[in-house]
Amino acid sequence: MSTHVGAGDSPQAQGRKLARIGRDLWQQTGSVKKAALGLMDLHPEIPSLQAFRYACGLSQVQAAERYNEATGHQTSLGGTTINAWETWARERRGAGSPPTFSSLLILVTAYGRGPLGVANEDISPSDLVAEAYERLAPEDQLSLKQFTAANSSGRPSEPPTGVDALARTWKSPALQDNIIGRDFNLTVPTMEHGNPERSLYTLPNHRPGLLLNQTWSSFGYGIERLIQQIKNVGRRVDVDACFGINEAGLVMATFLASAQFGRCPIGYLKCNKSRDFIALDPASIYPNLPEAPSIMLCDFEVKHADVVGFMTREIRTRYPSAEIYFAVFGAMTKERDLEVESFDNLTGAGIVRAADFTAVFIAATMSPPGIEPPLELR
Repeated sequence: MSTHVGAGDSPQAQGRKLARIGRDLWQQTGSVKKAALGLMDLHPEIPSLQAFRYACGLSQVQAAERYNEATGHQTSLGGTTINAWETWARERRGAGSPPTFSSLLILVTAYGRGPLGVANEDISPSDLVAEAYERLAPEDQLSLKQFTAANSSGRPSEPPTGVDALARTWKSPALQDNIIGRDFNLTVPTMEHGNPERSLYTLPNHRPGLLLNQTWSSFGYGIERLIQQIKNVGRRVDVDACFGINEAGLVMATFLASAQFGRCPIGYLKCNKSRDFIALDPASIYPNLPEAPSIMLCDFEVKHADVVGFMTREIRTRYPSAEIYFAVFGAMTKERDLEVESFDNLTGAGIVRAADFTAVFIAATMSPPGIEPPLELR
């Protein structure tokens, strides 16, 4: 890994090189904090605030977008604000402006998500201003000191509110319930020139032979993971409708349509299965769509049965020349190891390949007999 940054490069070119170095360090260490510290060892002139951004591989504009995502888009921060904060951290002559304590709380949430935007690393706001702490406003110094003490004491504290709650409780309840396993990357079928890498997580089942029940929080976490994958596929994905297979898939389609696709129309495919056949219930819903539409098909899990292929053929019959994407919450593995090295190690790999989707998105892997959605949705 080259760590050289040319002195004659433009600031923009230097920033791109440092972001690549930071991301490489993150890939080596698996930690934003370790990558930031490693980058500062290589380039002592870089302040902590800037090093953490580079460790996520983000430009200032991308960091601002991540900040706004962390607040649920209740803010409209721009790259110039990120630049002003980093200039303040780098200079000692009144240049730039310091981030507030509340802004630091949001930044640790944003940067804790890592380069892929799906991690959940615990970063302290004091890490971001390690060398510039004494130049913060006195009120922010006091808040930072109290926050650090409260989080290191191990004593119960009052429930956080406001921005404190955002930064201190962002960790998904699904993670706290110890339902979510380790993250890993998997190459999946995708569109030409699209990013085939997906960041999945495992769903370890500590009660072999029994279905693994998903809570609403873990269900929501999986949908968030799918959204992040869609955003990072390498090109903008726009669809004319989201279709859900059965009720659990319908819930997924509703969330994706609302959160990612501008409240596009929603279709419902009610599947009646028996031991010998698959049939569509007349209660299925097919919205009116333009010619050759783009469709996101959502299913809760993929196992052995060719439900996905059957539903895909039905969609293409009703909507000729449709471009179909596929989003699934859980995919079963052939072996016990859930961190599969190849897409073909998934039980339904052949079924999904045969369906010829434009791109595939998978939140998690699971073991037999499978997973159960919240409230026993079907």
